[in-house]
Amino acid sequence: MSDSLLVPVVLSGGSGTRLWPVSREKHPKQLQPLLGGESLLQNTVRRLEGLPLGTPIIVSNQEYRFITAEQLRQLGLAAWTLLLEPVGRNTAPALTAAALYAMRDGADPVLLATPADHHVRNAGAFREAVLRGFPEAESGAVVTFGIVPDRPETGYGYIETKVGACRPAKRNSRQTESDTARGAPVGLLAFCEKPDAATAAAYVAGGRHFWNSGIFMLRASVWLKAIDHFAPEILAACRKAVDAAHDDGDFVRLDADAFAASPADSIDYAVMEKLPAVTTLGIPSRVVPLDVGWSDVGAWDALWQAIDRDADNNAVKGDVWLEDSHGNLVIAEHGLVACIGCEDMVVVETADAVLIAPKSRTQEVKRIVSRLKAAGRSEVELHRKVHRPWGWYDGIDSGERFQVKRIVVRPGATLSLQMHHHRAEHWVVVRGTAKVTRGNEIILLGENESTYIPLGVKHRLENPGQIPLEIIEVQSGSYLGEDDIVRFEDNYGRKQ
Repeated sequence: MSDSLLVPVVLSGGSGTRLWPVSREKHPKQLQPLLGGESLLQNTVRRLEGLPLGTPIIVSNQEYRFITAEQLRQLGLAAWTLLLEPVGRNTAPALTAAALYAMRDGADPVLLATPADHHVRNAGAFREAVLRGFPEAESGAVVTFGIVPDRPETGYGYIETKVGACRPAKRNSRQTESDTARGAPVGLLAFCEKPDAATAAAYVAGGRHFWNSGIFMLRASVWLKAIDHFAPEILAACRKAVDAAHDDGDFVRLDADAFAASPADSIDYAVMEKLPAVTTLGIPSRVVPLDVGWSDVGAWDALWQAIDRDADNNAVKGDVWLEDSHGNLVIAEHGLVACIGCEDMVVVETADAVLIAPKSRTQEVKRIVSRLKAAGRSEVELHRKVHRPWGWYDGIDSGERFQVKRIVVRPGATLSLQMHHHRAEHWVVVRGTAKVTRGNEIILLGENESTYIPLGVKHRLENPGQIPLEIIEVQSGSYLGEDDIVRFEDNYGRKQ
């Protein structure tokens, strides 16, 4: 590899509705630890370790900015850029904004555009594939990564390579995923839509088709040249959004009006599907075969494929007990889940919602989500446990005129100076030390001590200690909604 640096562009703005109830609009699947202790976003960034990287650009919806920043801090990165979309416009505008930002100082780096919500079992083999494709991208080609199919899958789009293109052979008992991922880049002929079962079987048997991973590598200038040719209105809107962006040190906020004016389109539809047929642009298209245990974790059946399974083909997470059950995915986040005589089912339990569905119908979860959203159900947007820039709270119980929350504040963190028109609050310290502003008073509270915040009184909660502060908050009043907050000062730039 040359001395050029590779700049990851991690696309982290999606909502992942097919993985409800774990994935919610304001805490989507890429921020969830679905496969291990770290989130899919953290896994995505971590699998790039060891490559000669420039500063990563993470493109995220502004709704997720605080938890995304916190997860990046947990990785111990030296630096990163968190580029915030004011509204979702799909992946083509996201990559365009990232490319423009990457070139703002006259540089033209090679970008590795990757979704934040995919799973790769063999990270070492993935890095090897990136290194194999890098010279092609550095020289001006668009490089995509084609997943070597292990079954005739109808849920993925496919990439067709040119006649004579070779791909890694099927592994034998002595080969590893790394051995079979060493295929050289090959010519790209066409992108193919999700096929029916017969077509998918023919694709796999023919040997020239790969699953479309949605991972691309190319120079920033090459992407801008392509998007200018195929979707100039996207480039124009994104250029205005980047030129008028506000960098406050923690986040780079794209201009809201300019970015909202961009058409919404994916990288595939806007450019990649059209590019191979347009030779006049002078942008070659190449495919690097990839056999690394990849999954897009697009629905619950895909997660079942990615998780290790027991002798009965069950994949479980949490406090799960099974009896005479086979081929199931069972997740227990909050309590005990027991299944008897279940076959090929998905059971997902969270603190405030339970999903039960045949594994073959998990693509239909988004229909339930649409109906819940139309009904105004809060379970679409938020979990019972809600993350905030200062920590999190868990809505333990609620009823007419009362609500109980468990609140955890990170060391050194401060909530806004605020007041409420319709509710009073009682705070009891369970662990740590609380610094409380109540009107003109400042109070220090230790464990097992409490205070009362009357309706209409300005107040603030701070954690001056070295350990997390945990309190129980009991709210009482005529209205208990989160919008009954008047903020006077806030360290995180939030408004009422």
